[in-house]
Amino acid sequence: MIGTLVNSVRIPEIRKKLLFTAAMLALYRLGSYIPAPGINTNAVKQISDNFGGSNVLGFLNLFSGGSLQRFAIFALGIMPYITASIILQLLQVVVPSLEKLRKEGEVGQQKITQYTRYLTVGLAFAQSIGYVFLFRQFAGNANTSIVKNFTFGGVFVIVLALTTGTVLVMWLGELITQRGLGNGISLMIFASITARLPHGIQAWWTNPDAIFKVMMPFLALVVIAAIVFIQEGQRRIPVQYAKRVVGRKMAGGGSTYLPLRVNMAGVIPVIFAASLMAFPPTIGELTHARSLSTFFSPNGTAYVIGESILIVLFTYFYTAVTFNPVEQADNLKKYGGFIPGVRPGRPTAEYLDRILARLTFPGALYLAAVAALPTILINQTSANFFFGGTSILIVIGVALDTMKQIEAQMMMRNYEGFLK
Repeated sequence: MIGTLVNSVRIPEIRKKLLFTAAMLALYRLGSYIPAPGINTNAVKQISDNFGGSNVLGFLNLFSGGSLQRFAIFALGIMPYITASIILQLLQVVVPSLEKLRKEGEVGQQKITQYTRYLTVGLAFAQSIGYVFLFRQFAGNANTSIVKNFTFGGVFVIVLALTTGTVLVMWLGELITQRGLGNGISLMIFASITARLPHGIQAWWTNPDAIFKVMMPFLALVVIAAIVFIQEGQRRIPVQYAKRVVGRKMAGGGSTYLPLRVNMAGVIPVIFAASLMAFPPTIGELTHARSLSTFFSPNGTAYVIGESILIVLFTYFYTAVTFNPVEQADNLKKYGGFIPGVRPGRPTAEYLDRILARLTFPGALYLAAVAALPTILINQTSANFFFGGTSILIVIGVALDTMKQIEAQMMMRNYEGFLK
């Protein structure tokens, strides 16, 4: 991996994309330190302890890279966009017009992306209002004043700044996807989580349990190795291509394989499940329904069970969206390919669907287990894991996907150089 990074820096085209991605992520991190207009920063510091625990606010603060704790212009982070994406993807299954747009290719996808942006603005606006009153409640308990001018105009300016910050974060993410390397939204979540890494190291180093302090690095290495092993695991389906006569020559033929990964959905199900499970306790905090926020606490049993179920469901859903067995079977038949022992056409599609279902089940269980394991260990022992399984899965998954894109860019450049 280090060799790939060193080689990629030497290539001008990839180096420009890397620098562009780094610049956009730097702007994103800069915005997490700029406070929203009309906010008393000293008062915000006094109530920052509410966002450092294992409750839902601490979880959302981790995903925003500490922006929520500072009430910065990027306090909402990218979560409204992720929630809007989930809603639109689910609506595509039940709304015929959206399903028709999805089948129209790139033009239809652009329309769906536009609807996602509009819904993101609406969700960000509503969430901004809730956070203003939530911070005001915390400030009331601490006898401080968060908003300097708590009038309609003052609150509207803060809400507008937070909503605009979310739109700017969404735009930066799309720019990274288009002109940089990797998925922009995933990289922003990656940057937010890794920005809290120094706090995690400090929490580990200052832990009074000597056994935990010694065993934690080895446990982390084992978990990382296991995640990488399963993420890269795949089932290779042999594919044979028949020879064809082109003019007076025999062309084609040979054998290859169709790789089916154990976890074809990547970290998207984990991100989607975490976003949805953060919704009920957030509503509980905003409406002062303490029983709801306590019941769905990130360290609670209900949260772990709910997140695990959602991860399994989203893994199947996203795998079905990204891999179509019927389309793959048609493509193989069109180009003269076939799976040995399986008839082309519908039998091939049924065979691929059966293999994919068998692979997706252990892949979904693996994602759910890794996401739930740290929470279970925290509840059963006195150990305090600063990062949960969800954060670990996202960081490792995004890093692997980004490295694959860099390798693909390098390979494509080598082919171009050879053809020239």
